[in-house]
Amino acid sequence: MSIGVILGFVMLLALLSGIFLGFPIAFTLIVLTVVFGFVGLGDMAFNIMVFQAWGVMGTETLAAVPLFIFMGYMLEQAGIMERLFRGFQFCLAGLPGALYIGVLLTATIFATATGIIGASVTLIGMLAAPVMAKANYDPALSAGTITAGGTLGILIPPSVMLVVLGPVAGVSIPQLFAACIVPGLLITVLFITYTMVRCWINPELGPPMPQDERPETWRVAVKELVVGMVPMVALIGATLGSILTGVATPTEGAGMGAAGAVILTILYGRFNLKRLHRAMFQTVLVSSMILFLLLASNMFGAVFNRLGTGPWIANAMVAMDLPPMGIVIALMVVVFLLGWPLEWAPIVFIFLPIFLPIVEAAGINLLWITALVAVNLQTAFLSPPVAMAAYYLRAVAPQWGIRQIYSGMFQFVGLQVIALILVLLFPALALWLPAVMFQ
Repeated sequence: MSIGVILGFVMLLALLSGIFLGFPIAFTLIVLTVVFGFVGLGDMAFNIMVFQAWGVMGTETLAAVPLFIFMGYMLEQAGIMERLFRGFQFCLAGLPGALYIGVLLTATIFATATGIIGASVTLIGMLAAPVMAKANYDPALSAGTITAGGTLGILIPPSVMLVVLGPVAGVSIPQLFAACIVPGLLITVLFITYTMVRCWINPELGPPMPQDERPETWRVAVKELVVGMVPMVALIGATLGSILTGVATPTEGAGMGAAGAVILTILYGRFNLKRLHRAMFQTVLVSSMILFLLLASNMFGAVFNRLGTGPWIANAMVAMDLPPMGIVIALMVVVFLLGWPLEWAPIVFIFLPIFLPIVEAAGINLLWITALVAVNLQTAFLSPPVAMAAYYLRAVAPQWGIRQIYSGMFQFVGLQVIALILVLLFPALALWLPAVMFQ
């Protein structure tokens, strides 16, 4: 093992230490890249950093990131989710666990319009938590349903994570979108089935809505549902449909979605300069964080590999002569464990590129692996201690303690692991739709 390889391992250890100590990840990456790069490579490290910066800035598809984020924040301002949730609430009022199903269906539809987890969990929590508490729904299962439903936006396309994950893994973004549709819907079905079965076994967990909470006529319920659903379906059909059919690139589709979100906000009578400013400010804030982290991690990864540590790890794994399925399972276990202390961004930007050469050397389908990683990373938002979804919900539903929220989230983490195992055992769940659409 050369000095450069050892230096790379020390560099990686220093990064992990910095993350766990709470230092900002992007700045930690840059500082470590400069220090260890200069020690190991001299002035060449700065040339590598410049070339990586130009490469990232020249990636056209990344322009879709702020556009999709803006689309999500504008739809949040439009009040569409409120109408959608009320429509499902009215239509399902007579069923046990109606609010659980309504939350999950609303979250699934809204997930196709935004991959912003904080906005989804916060908005669903504000809408559903008071209604669930008033209807005497189980606090833990209610919290788990809201947080799990809110995280669907990270997997169901068009998702910001998928837009970033595609170029990192070297796969087509439209194909990755198609690969994640079936797994995303599978997780939704598992969530809904679980809550329905729990309420069938124990109706006290989710009793039917009281008579005075139900709509006067079925026409009122259908009207609320249609008003909330049709514009959303039309927008997603134009945005996601144009990308999947090849009519528009991801960036063009994102631009169309952002414009459509503004139009819907105007049509719903919710548009004003204050809401526009709030959406634009949040877009700049989130986009800057993601893209700056991408830039810093690219620099870190390039120096890390130039020191020889990345290739050394890949060669060592290949020399172990593990079967392809063994490599896949090992990667999934590592990503799952990293998801407990870390969010998706550092895992995608820092650790995934270390494993990609191993996957390619084993001849494993990259699209399938990337879809598996996306399903796996969804658990990062439900896995304590980071589990940001818990803190988003706690902020808008203070009547539920953090233990109750964690208790509910753990139930849905188990369901996500089941979905991950199904996609692992049956690759067609991820590969069938891309094969049909892009043959």
